[in-house]
Amino acid sequence: MGGRLGACEVNLHLINDVPDGLTRRARSYVSAHGIKVDTRFVAEHRQWWLEHEVPAAVIDRMAAYQERWGGLLLPPASQYDGGPKYLDPDSPEGSPAEGWWFEAGMQRTAVPYSFMIGPDGEFGIHGPRWTPLHATVEGWVESLALAHHASMWAKQITKVTGDDVDGIALADYEPVREVMGLADTWWRGVDSLVAMYSGEAECFSSPNGRTALIYSGLDEWGLRGGVEDGDG
Repeated sequence: MGGRLGACEVNLHLINDVPDGLTRRARSYVSAHGIKVDTRFVAEHRQWWLEHEVPAAVIDRMAAYQERWGGLLLPPASQYDGGPKYLDPDSPEGSPAEGWWFEAGMQRTAVPYSFMIGPDGEFGIHGPRWTPLHATVEGWVESLALAHHASMWAKQITKVTGDDVDGIALADYEPVREVMGLADTWWRGVDSLVAMYSGEAECFSSPNGRTALIYSGLDEWGLRGGVEDGDG
């Protein structure tokens, strides 16, 4: 609903204040690799959205997202063709019965879905169906930080796709809680991390679209990156 708020991509800024609520690993990742893009504020379009029957509470959610995450540009994600180009709310849609979504940020590449923030704050993709990937935006950022960290320290990275994903034995692994995974999850073993990406498979009802990345040969630092129990 409505056009993009727009941004002046010429003006890029270093990150001065990393959002709170992230682990030390994710804070370090955002600080070292993130930049800020100038974006327009939600308040500039508030009246237009109100006139088009977008509830004030939804616009308030968008404004809070803009305040916390607006303009954050991070390196491309390994999946979803890189994820959003940068975080920037726009295009609220929904209904009182179904709830309301809004765009999390425009696509970095041509993918057949939008990146959205769900009615309960989930970060996910919206194509043929709504598929929440992480329970919060923080979870998405944590997953990017963990993927970057694991790729730096793993001795080997193995990609598994389709039905072969079912053959990955996770009985002795524990879930990585900080990513707050829903369709996408991370698992920590004795010397390896496993990232399970099921978002596109669920969105398009296509089990063959599942992907897992196994980062093996990790020591304690590689497994946690300084993140201790209770951090975050």
